Amino acid sequence: MIAVLGGGAGGLSSTVELVKAGHTVHLWNRNLARFDPYRAECAIPYRGVLGSGRVEPALMTDDLRTALEGAEAVVVSLPSIAHPRLFADLAAERCDIPIVLNPGHTGGALHLRTAFASVGAPVPPVVEFSTLTYVARVDGDGTVNVTSRAGRVHAGALPGGTEALDWAKRLFPGAQAAPDVLASSLSNINLVLHPPGAILGAAWVEATGGDFTFYVDGVTPGVARLIEALDAERLQVAESFGHHLPTLLEEMSSVGTVDPEAAASGHTLEAIRGGEANKAIRAPDSLQHRYYVEDFAFGLLPFTALAVVAGVDVPVAESLLKVGEVLLGSDLTERGLNAKRLGIDGLTRTALMASVRTETT
Repeated sequence: MIAVLGGGAGGLSSTVELVKAGHTVHLWNRNLARFDPYRAECAIPYRGVLGSGRVEPALMTDDLRTALEGAEAVVVSLPSIAHPRLFADLAAERCDIPIVLNPGHTGGALHLRTAFASVGAPVPPVVEFSTLTYVARVDGDGTVNVTSRAGRVHAGALPGGTEALDWAKRLFPGAQAAPDVLASSLSNINLVLHPPGAILGAAWVEATGGDFTFYVDGVTPGVARLIEALDAERLQVAESFGHHLPTLLEEMSSVGTVDPEAAASGHTLEAIRGGEANKAIRAPDSLQHRYYVEDFAFGLLPFTALAVVAGVDVPVAESLLKVGEVLLGSDLTERGLNAKRLGIDGLTRTALMASVRTETT
């Protein structure tokens, strides 16, 4: 049995794929009302690249202990803003079941390790994915519309996480082992893809309520240049940790959100605008959308913290983060995934690399 934690598009898509593959699934969400559209028939409708039909999880619950009971593996498919409370709850339960973070966002596994260590709980086997394995939205009637399924995601395990990595590859075809969680965290597409358009499109978001397409209308030549500059900083930080990672366009091609030929051309503007999976996605409807509250405090912030340890200057990321703080009227460093919550505050590059390397790396 697999426990899937998260009742949004990611968790529902994971449930669809796993049930279709023959797994028994316990589906958990903190707010039980999220399952209201599915209670009458005890089934989740879906359409898109996974096919169309309905799947029936064995259980839909808001009780974490019940969801975990009898589970062989745990799949966490939640926004990173939900991680702090969930990781604290899992630590309080002394969860020792292999955990797959689908996705891990930037620093998810490090964050989980710190949360468990802070209460003296043993860290379970854990692996994080570089990005969610789906592009999906939930329709108004509750139908999960999956427009893309990633062909490849980087799966980075913490030391001792071999069992979690094995489960990740078994449950999600396309998961490929990364050298460590620094490689998977720095392969997070949304870290680079969302903040430039979110910042430069903020006035349009507020004026129209997001009445435009984020990846087509919202990606202008200037936005594309900013994306390229931010991506260059990401690759430089990765190089400092010994990882030569794919560019944003190469990563998006492997995930399936841009055409391989367009990615190979190197033209960021045309490649992103031409991606079929993302072309109909609307822009944020307000500055409270996850492209702001998540991708800054839990994307850019941990990236800049990693850059400090790497010894790499990242002025583009830091500037976007500062403007984001002004736009949101919030101290993102205080409430987001900072160096302390990552467990890397004061670490040298050598010490951090040693702490994430497995026996076979």
